[in-house]
Amino acid sequence: METTPLPQKLAVQIGDLIRAGGAAAGTRLPERKLAEQLRVSRSPVRRALRILAGQGVVGATAGGGFVVLAPEAIPGVAGPPAAEDDAPYLRIAADRLDGLLPDRVTETALMRRYDLTRPRLGAILRRIAAEGWIERLPGHGWAFLPVLTSLQAYADSYRFRLVIEPAAILEPGFVLDRAAVAACRAEQQALVDGEIRRVSTAALFDLNSRFHEVVIACSGNTFFVDGLRRIDRLRRLIEYRQSLDRDRAVVRCREHVRLADLLLAGRRDEASAFMREHLASVGVEKILEKPESRPRP
Repeated sequence: METTPLPQKLAVQIGDLIRAGGAAAGTRLPERKLAEQLRVSRSPVRRALRILAGQGVVGATAGGGFVVLAPEAIPGVAGPPAAEDDAPYLRIAADRLDGLLPDRVTETALMRRYDLTRPRLGAILRRIAAEGWIERLPGHGWAFLPVLTSLQAYADSYRFRLVIEPAAILEPGFVLDRAAVAACRAEQQALVDGEIRRVSTAALFDLNSRFHEVVIACSGNTFFVDGLRRIDRLRRLIEYRQSLDRDRAVVRCREHVRLADLLLAGRRDEASAFMREHLASVGVEKILEKPESRPRP
């Protein structure tokens, strides 16, 4: 099949996104969500997914769409990112959150500041771009995109979620995506069973935000879905700093498992009430955390 440079570039970016999120085999890859994250139309995303399908990374489903088949088959990747690969990524995130990086940067300046080779920096920038907090400028340089930087805005984001997420479960058009919810439940159960001690802070954010995005997507309400995705992109960096210690975070993962069980059992009223309780308690817990008492990423 003939490909253009854009789908080839997107295939690399989607591979980076799969790797950064620690997506397991069977994880769905919605074209629309990928198109929004990568800021392109769905057509080149579909062609990029076909490229990855040819490499054995993803596979087409009988009902249309694609799922992750073998994340370890991503070219140049053998398993999840090592801890040392996350370190410069988290330093860039912390410096951006602290206002130590300008809105526009060059690769040369970043290579010098973080002592990185161009290929390694390129992989990090593709990961950040896929996550939605930086974009390449025409011709030269990169521009950071807006993120939440204050605790007040962070608290506001949780109050917004308290409004939309429990309501989304009770939407008239709610249709449970059993396969997606079951897959997220399996990811959360793995965290509860000990994986939470091994995943990076960034990967934990992706796993937990994916759970909530999968649930809200079942509502069929595009305003709810788009609202949560926007909030998740904006809160990513401050979430790294406000993240709970792993002993407390595992409790929240158990709550995700409980939420999934209620949904899979068709007990939507209980699931909605439990979602409200979950968000209210975790929001207070994180906002009361003192980030200065914990090490920076």
